Amino acid sequence: MTPQALQTLIQQGENVAVEFKALPVRPEVVAREMVAFANGAGGTLLLGVADDGTPTGVDDMERLEEWVMNIARTLVTPAIAVHCEFAQSADKQVCAVIVPKGKDKPYQTGDKYLIRVGSTNRLATQSELMRLFQMSGVFHYDAIPVANASLNDLNMAALDRFFVSYGFEFSKESEEARRQLLINTDVLATTGEPTVGGLLMFGINPTRYLSQAAIMFAHFKGKEISDELIDRQEIIGTLPQQVDTAVAVIKNNLLQPSVIEGTKRKDTVDLPPDKVLREMVVNACVHRNYAITGSRIRIFMYDDRIECISPGRLPNTVTVEKLRSGVSYASNPILLKFMDNLRYIDRLGRGFPMIFREMQQIGKAVEVYEFGEELRVVLPL
Repeated sequence: MTPQALQTLIQQGENVAVEFKALPVRPEVVAREMVAFANGAGGTLLLGVADDGTPTGVDDMERLEEWVMNIARTLVTPAIAVHCEFAQSADKQVCAVIVPKGKDKPYQTGDKYLIRVGSTNRLATQSELMRLFQMSGVFHYDAIPVANASLNDLNMAALDRFFVSYGFEFSKESEEARRQLLINTDVLATTGEPTVGGLLMFGINPTRYLSQAAIMFAHFKGKEISDELIDRQEIIGTLPQQVDTAVAVIKNNLLQPSVIEGTKRKDTVDLPPDKVLREMVVNACVHRNYAITGSRIRIFMYDDRIECISPGRLPNTVTVEKLRSGVSYASNPILLKFMDNLRYIDRLGRGFPMIFREMQQIGKAVEVYEFGEELRVVLPL
């Protein structure tokens, strides 16, 4: 780390990705900072800097680095790989402990699961802890039973159509055989309640129990969310219904400028292909974090772009760069299984590479990035 880079960090002050600690400091305090950073997007702990940003310095750099590494191995569970960089500020040597975004979330120290909020650490709530376990792949929200829902909330005709394609005459089976088949395919939990995945795929009215399972569409006349609203729709239903409706709504709102040349009409703007729009919506529906109950998928259309905002960050080992190269991941394996069976998606990780490739062919660069607890895909128009 250069002195200039260190000075920039200090000038920013303590924030979601930077923490100051003057020495001496207890090992347990350092472990808490590491855990909070690792459970988020990573961060930098500056040892030898007071809370007000004044450099206080460190001594015996080799011994300090060994001490930090020992904390990361013994007081953090699972152990995390951090590294130390040293730089000088105001004639004082400062140690920057670089904590990466954790690949094995959730991390804890003692019995505490901590997350970073602003410039402070706090205990993860039950829902936040659930999301951390989801990101690690240990727990999948689409497999949990939906409280108060029952078999009566499932569309038997839709189930019959689905199973017929696999040689099962679902409607002609006995009640016990139907129940066991639904349990075996993860549509029902062993308690007899529909799973989140089962209700989203075959429910009569999924949003009755899962209000977050919907898509909000808005078309603005301009380039900002504060501009005039042209169209606004709430898209509900099962996931296949949501995908089909959302793609149709987007296409209906896309204007295709054209000119008359001779006796033919010629398009003057290349719009995103239908398969790109479909893949964007499918990925949002299948991979969003349904444990985030206060947020829905939002699709915003502006004069110059379409934004698809999906609740939930990428799983631990997945990055945006890996998406570009075709990584396959399953935040919701039950949904992925059924959408694959219905030919809405495949499990080969070809979706995002296709989006990038198709848009590149019409001279457009797709943006994909994480912002807070959301994943955003931006298609230029």
